[in-house]
Amino acid sequence: MAPPYQIRADHDARTIVVHQAYAPAVADAALRAGRFVAPFSFHRMTWIKPSFLWLMHRSNWARKPGQERILAVRMTREGWEEALSRAVPTTGDPADVARAAVHVQWDPERSARGAALNHYSIQVGISRHLIRAFTDEWTVDLTDITPRVHKAAALLRSGREGKARALFPVERVYPLPRTLESRLCPGA
Repeated sequence: MAPPYQIRADHDARTIVVHQAYAPAVADAALRAGRFVAPFSFHRMTWIKPSFLWLMHRSNWARKPGQERILAVRMTREGWEEALSRAVPTTGDPADVARAAVHVQWDPERSARGAALNHYSIQVGISRHLIRAFTDEWTVDLTDITPRVHKAAALLRSGREGKARALFPVERVYPLPRTLESRLCPGA
């Protein structure tokens, strides 16, 4: 049986894909510029999620107000691991969490239909203190996957889960350095 706290993501030798849901104005401006620009907020924490299905649950398949557009954000593994090296689990000491540049939270992973599973998905909150590193240094590509999300959701609603799954990104275990795993993954 796989460990319950394990990062699963679309990744290659250099990059990892995280997902975010945005209002159309934020997504359109970012896609036009090829990077995050206003009205993206550089003054508050932004949460990134490697799990496609967790974000589909959170955004109701891009139907929640303010979350109608789904971007696949390809970022460097170096940046991802830099963020994780500065992370504090949100279950930790409140004073440490308040001072942290990055927050880590684990929530139950979701099935395609939104049911909670028996393993967890990581969410990483990047504070305003590191947001420029995320947007200007670590992010290497932005892709609007909203049409694919809508198509997959329609297939699920019509009972064609197999065809919908063919549209999901392939996520596999991310090989987290042992020092980060022992600090961020409960029970590691």
